[in-house]
Amino acid sequence: FENRFKYVDELSRMGASIKVEGGNVAIIEGVEGFTGAAISAPDLRAGAALVVAALVAEGYSTVDCIHYIERGYECFEDKLAALGGYIEKIPVDDERAVQKFKLKVG
Repeated sequence: FENRFKYVDELSRMGASIKVEGGNVAIIEGVEGFTGAAISAPDLRAGAALVVAALVAEGYSTVDCIHYIERGYECFEDKLAALGGYIEKIPVDDERAVQKFKLKVG
C-alpha cells in the first residue's frame, strides 16, 4: 500500500540503516543496536513496531501519536510491561496534546 515505509525515518532516528527504493523496496543494512530517540507513530502497525524497537534501544525513547496504538491494541503498555519492558504513558495536561509513551528496557 501507499506510504508503507513512512516509519523508516523514525527507525533511522534510532540508528537503523534503511534505504527505500521505488516506494516498494527497502534495503536494510544490519546495525549493532538502536539508540533511544523521540519518534512518532505514523499508524497502528508501524507504531507498534516502533515501540518494540524502542524497547530494545539503548537509552530512553519517547513515542508520540500513540492514539493509533491505543485504538488497535488493548492495554498495550501493560502487556509489554508484563514481558519485562519498562514503559509508561506520559500524562498530558492539555487534552489536545499528543499522548506519548516513554520507554526503557527494564
